Amino acid sequence: MNGPAQPLPLHLVHVDESMIVADKPSGLLSVPGRGPDKADCLAARVQALYPEALSVHRLDMDTSGLIVLGRGPAMHRALSMAFEQRQVHKAYEAVVDGLLADDEGEVDLPLIADWPNRPRQMVSHTLGKPSLTRWRVMARDAAAGRTRLALFPVTGRSHQLRVHLAAIGHAILGDDLYASPQALAAAPRLLLHATTLELTHPASGQALHLISPAPF
Repeated sequence: MNGPAQPLPLHLVHVDESMIVADKPSGLLSVPGRGPDKADCLAARVQALYPEALSVHRLDMDTSGLIVLGRGPAMHRALSMAFEQRQVHKAYEAVVDGLLADDEGEVDLPLIADWPNRPRQMVSHTLGKPSLTRWRVMARDAAAGRTRLALFPVTGRSHQLRVHLAAIGHAILGDDLYASPQALAAAPRLLLHATTLELTHPASGQALHLISPAPF
């Protein structure tokens, strides 16, 4: 008989008196969901160590990588404002289905919630909010028919990277919402990781450059 599932590890990349940066594993919620079965999350685990920590942004449950938390309301407000004003530069890494012809480009497609099919999002040129993703090829695997990309979201819409890549015919491998059955089965998890955060420290004004290598 198998024992209880082992909890996903908590890895803190940066801790100081103002902020915390954690490396969220795939499969862990960023913040609590509805119901007691969804209480376990990155925020709760960090708050067990630092009760004053408040989530500034979030990642999809299946996405891994760097997440920022502010220590106390003032730091939370300052960091949240930096994200809202696009003063935080984020980079992701993904492995996608197919071989992209160009070495770099961008996807400029407006997005909106697909309400009858929540939590899915969709492209809507009439109702969608402006959404922009820039991408650059890191490597191509012709034999496997896949491409490794660096992704740079200019806007921060829900599921933006996943929808934009699926919309141009290169869904992220392991994506259970937007990939084809073949692309979903090609990976044991969503191959999307928040690798880099560049921001100004809310208290000291120091430039921070934080990195988490992709685990795939």
